[in-house]
Amino acid sequence: MDGFGLNDSGIGNAAARRESLFLSDTLTASPVVAIENFPAFAQHGCVPRDGKVLDELDHRLLALLQEDSGRTLGDLGEAVGLSASAVQRRVERYRASGILARCVAVLEPRHGLDVLLAVCLVTLERESSHAHEEFRSRLLAAPEVQQLYNVAGDTDYVVVLATTGMAHHREVADRLLKDSPNVLRYSTMFVLDPVRTGSVLPTRHAKEC
Repeated sequence: MDGFGLNDSGIGNAAARRESLFLSDTLTASPVVAIENFPAFAQHGCVPRDGKVLDELDHRLLALLQEDSGRTLGDLGEAVGLSASAVQRRVERYRASGILARCVAVLEPRHGLDVLLAVCLVTLERESSHAHEEFRSRLLAAPEVQQLYNVAGDTDYVVVLATTGMAHHREVADRLLKDSPNVLRYSTMFVLDPVRTGSVLPTRHAKEC
């Protein structure tokens, strides 16, 4: 027994109690707070093993990347409470799993760009798999095709074309649609004002928000 009235066993028990309280506090804290408090080297273990299983930090990071993919790793980490290296590991996982397809620059067509946007509703004559594949291949090879959707209903496809003017649009529409042997009919709607455009996709179900 030492001068304070504690023996070695008492000191050991006190230390064990303190460690138990520390572990209890760590395990009962919210996942985000716990990860934020980990040192950088320990955050490596906080990345989910399955590339397509997303946790709360993944949802927040993907939302930030969709808003502006040009943000630095440090900025992203500061926004979600992770180190830059931990963010980099997660971004690499998104790319490897295919969730993050690519990073692109989005141009604003109303700011000095001479762009004519048109939405075309296309109905095919034949509905075989080969006919659909042939039509898609033709349009996917054209840089003027900004978006292409196969939809249900009276129309088979919704095509968004971006050209530099009416003459260019007419040439593209004739080449891709009018001269296509399997296009039964199509109609065109020209965009007067792109009120809102975007490519941000939700990463979680509404009930999780």
